[in-house]
Amino acid sequence: MSRPGRDDTPDRLYTLTGGRSRSAPDTPFDLVTLVVAECDPAPGMQSEHTAILRLAERPTAVVEIAAELGLPVSITKVLLSDLLAAGRVSARHPQLAAVIDPDILEQVLVGLRNL
Repeated sequence: MSRPGRDDTPDRLYTLTGGRSRSAPDTPFDLVTLVVAECDPAPGMQSEHTAILRLAERPTAVVEIAAELGLPVSITKVLLSDLLAAGRVSARHPQLAAVIDPDILEQVLVGLRNL
């Protein structure tokens, strides 16, 4: 069953990635990796690459880019790895939240119970 508005036939996806179905194993992309464009789109670029660069003007998660493009995450990762290899994007994982002291959490829990 196909979804309306999506052209995700295997032939199209194969063409978008040049026949690759996975990004290289050493690429840093997972669903929450933040991608930031390092340059503006250049004339003659693949339209999906151009769209990614426009979406990533501000830090944007891989999953958000895939959703905006209407492409599977695996295909989006292949396109992102092309841009990363060309130096057109940078990738970083979101900052981890500061480690919270378990004693503070216990005090908050006690305070909530007293309400």
